[in-house]
Amino acid sequence: MARVRLSVAQRRQELLRAAIEQIEARGVAAVRIADVAAALGVSNALVLYHFSTKEKLVAEAFAFAAEDDLARLRKLLARRTSALRRLRAAVRWYAPTGQAKGWRLWIEGWAAALREPVLREVTQDLDRQWKAAITEVIAEGVAAGEFTCPDPTGTALRLTALLDGLAVQMTAYPGAVSRTRAQAWADDALARELGLERDAVTSVYGAR
Repeated sequence: MARVRLSVAQRRQELLRAAIEQIEARGVAAVRIADVAAALGVSNALVLYHFSTKEKLVAEAFAFAAEDDLARLRKLLARRTSALRRLRAAVRWYAPTGQAKGWRLWIEGWAAALREPVLREVTQDLDRQWKAAITEVIAEGVAAGEFTCPDPTGTALRLTALLDGLAVQMTAYPGAVSRTRAQAWADDALARELGLERDAVTSVYGAR
């Protein structure tokens, strides 16, 4: 069956999504242009036409995934509800027990970024934007009198550091930390950082 003719933008998105899937499955170091091409049934030359090198394809794939995650984060934080409700929704989504992009992808990205300056720039930008968004909603909650937090920037860093660390443990060592325990630790940390009782955090959604 003939393939549907795609626009340049559509083709690039198709290639980037395929690259993300291959990176998650094989790792940054092992993935090849040929793997991405084979996944879509296209030629290596087509992939190289849009992305002249593997390094450019990988960096743009991570940027594409990052923008997807940031768009979802912005949507969560733009809801017309309390800062606490928005913050907990964002933390639950970002956590390794939530539905954020596959954590294997980002762990691969962090490792590769140690050697690839372009990829390091992408992952750092995602990290900065995530922390800035969390800092902003915490500051809104403080201004509205929902909770207290003397250092929203520090809180955003500590929360994301906890979630990133849990993600590494749960991805690299399946069974090391249970989903229930990770959720409880995230709720405990959020309550502690905001000067709230744990029940005030978990009752936002009537959650466990």
